[in-house]
Amino acid sequence: MPFLLVIASFFLNYKFNSSNEIIILKQYFSLKHNLFVSIILTILITLIYIFNNEYFSVNFYHKYKLKELEIRNNLKLGVPTSKEFHIEDEVSIFFNEQKNNKFIDVEAIIYQDGQFIVSNDVEIEIDKKNYNLIFNKGERVILNDSEKSKTNFDKFIYSIHNEDIEILMMDKEHYNTLSLLKNNEKEFYFHAHNRIYQYILTFFILLLTSKLFFFYKSKKNVLKYYAIIFLVLLGIQVINSYLIYLLNYNEIFNLYFYYIINLLILSIFNYLIIRLNENN
Repeated sequence: MPFLLVIASFFLNYKFNSSNEIIILKQYFSLKHNLFVSIILTILITLIYIFNNEYFSVNFYHKYKLKELEIRNNLKLGVPTSKEFHIEDEVSIFFNEQKNNKFIDVEAIIYQDGQFIVSNDVEIEIDKKNYNLIFNKGERVILNDSEKSKTNFDKFIYSIHNEDIEILMMDKEHYNTLSLLKNNEKEFYFHAHNRIYQYILTFFILLLTSKLFFFYKSKKNVLKYYAIIFLVLLGIQVINSYLIYLLNYNEIFNLYFYYIINLLILSIFNYLIIRLNENN
């Protein structure tokens, strides 16, 4: 997000300066109005960013991982061809139509138990290390050495155990910041503080880019100026990544050092950028 803000600020600054729109804005907006607009935009964008990270991103990421896992497990199970679906030497399913992860108008053979099934539909559910074949409303015939029978059913479940099935592993991106702070795992807990720092960094970058846009005169070397900001910001993120590494693997280094170093670097960064602009 901080990088996107710098890039967006550059293009906005370049466009408004090229068309002299920034001069018009400054003629009709006083310093007080510019400050007000700058603060409102900064707060609004920061809140949207936080809400997106804490709610939308977490929920969509979880749905995405579930779908990815379902696809990967289904590929391990096999792919239906020509209205037939064969699961190793366990089951053969013959169907007329496939819709919404269901096979419609099904005839199936379960080899191990000598079962023959006719049902309205069947869907495949993955539960722990089992593939569950859920047959709905049908008829089942059993022909083997120990049993010969014919029954009607509303729902019949046949399970196939498979050690290759992957289960959902909850990583850091599944949780919002508050949940991460409550997590007992050190890596998850420190990742929450990294998120908090990213919010602070985003807020600082918003203030800086707003100040550059609303309160400074146009410059001829806009590209060079923003390139310096981008590269320094890249350096800040690299340092932050190293500090996160120290938090996880160095017992002496703690959160106090993490925030003090990061905030000190951030303050120096903002001071130097502002002085650079004033001197150009």
